[in-house]
Amino acid sequence: MPEHLPPSDRTRVRRVPQRGHYDRETVHAIVDAAYLCHVAFTDAHGVHCIPTACWREDDHLYVHGSNGSRMLRALAEGGQACVTITHLDGLVLARSAFHHSMNYRSVVVYGRFDVVPAEHKPASLDRFMDRIAPGRKLQVRPGDASELAATTILRMPLDESSAKVRSGGPKDDEADMAIPVWAGVLPITMGRGTPQPDGDIARETPDYVRGWPCTAA
Repeated sequence: MPEHLPPSDRTRVRRVPQRGHYDRETVHAIVDAAYLCHVAFTDAHGVHCIPTACWREDDHLYVHGSNGSRMLRALAEGGQACVTITHLDGLVLARSAFHHSMNYRSVVVYGRFDVVPAEHKPASLDRFMDRIAPGRKLQVRPGDASELAATTILRMPLDESSAKVRSGGPKDDEADMAIPVWAGVLPITMGRGTPQPDGDIARETPDYVRGWPCTAA
């Protein structure tokens, strides 16, 4: 994936085009900040859009699930898919109703998923585990042969993707600037709560749990 991708007809941002970003750094940063994506696809029953866990390896987006998943079966057959990721960063309150907005970071990816070969499944799932809790893969029981066999891992290249980002305050018309109403941004962040241990047996708390902040991420 080159540093800057020429937008395709599908990824070109047409509405407020100055918010569009086609560089790898921006796309990767938005993907890496996500735990979930939404995957849109079609099958014999129509159009679907399913939320699922995701992670990135190099220039590919990965998803996984049960072999019996309707979504994974359809995607494994090579049909077109569209994946979206959105982070909501704030509500933008303007001086006019029309100019209210939201601050956000989003990515849209188009393409087809490939099935990750069986011999690469353990390494890919290790990367996913590191995304959730770095170092935990060395402490838990790894997936056994039957669990790996029951799991499908798919990956989609990020070659046809674009980001769209809005930040900053309201964009009011000059004629509305004198309206005596509060205007600005109500920030929204994803918070990380206090870890909740399971079970009564004392265990040494690992670094990735001790370092889990109780403040907004």
